[in-house]
Amino acid sequence: MTLVIDASVAVAALVDNGSDGLWAEGFLSTDLVAPQLIYAEVANVLRLAVQAGTLSNDFACIAYGDLLALRIRPVSYELVAERVWELRHNLTAYDAWYVAVAELLGLPLATLDRRLMAAPGPTCDFLTLSE
Repeated sequence: MTLVIDASVAVAALVDNGSDGLWAEGFLSTDLVAPQLIYAEVANVLRLAVQAGTLSNDFACIAYGDLLALRIRPVSYELVAERVWELRHNLTAYDAWYVAVAELLGLPLATLDRRLMAAPGPTCDFLTLSE
């Protein structure tokens, strides 16, 4: 199975011990694709969690190392720039990049972002944790 993951799934897989994390970890053994952006986005989430005191610096460093060790096939912006711009009215450029990659490759997008899944415009399929 090949799928696109967004930063919410990567973060959950790396640092969440609850149901979100267990669900997200299940994808780590699959073929993963994501915008190059995912590394910076996840790094920023880890940084903010350390600053907020919700994650220790040591754990964030381990999670960051684990992120870099994931076998994610990165997709450059140039391949989807036009579609990202088309989605600008309903999605941030960051979210649109994930959607555009999924659409381009005809793959589902795994996300925990319900707002993204509900937004008008995307034509990709979404995978999310069932409640």
